[in-house]
Amino acid sequence: MTRDHREIKRVLLQDWDPIGVGDVPEAQDEYDAYVPDVYRLLMGRVSVREVFEYLWQVETEHMGLRGNRAHTHEIAISLVALAERLQG
Repeated sequence: MTRDHREIKRVLLQDWDPIGVGDVPEAQDEYDAYVPDVYRLLMGRVSVREVFEYLWQVETEHMGLRGNRAHTHEIAISLVALAERLQG
């Protein structure tokens, strides 16, 4: 896993964490499947809205959760800011 992927994984697991497993040692790979998609979005310099839409779809459709739009929007902002730092 590259440094960029590790940073995205950290945000997904520690900050986004829609199912609340960030502190569970056995679940540290829970969101790994989403890291490549988020990475592609971010490297494509998409908007915060597009990152939000992806995360929201994962939360509400794939995971079947009610979701928290405000929180998910904050995470999308955080991920776009992370991408800007990573891309220099």
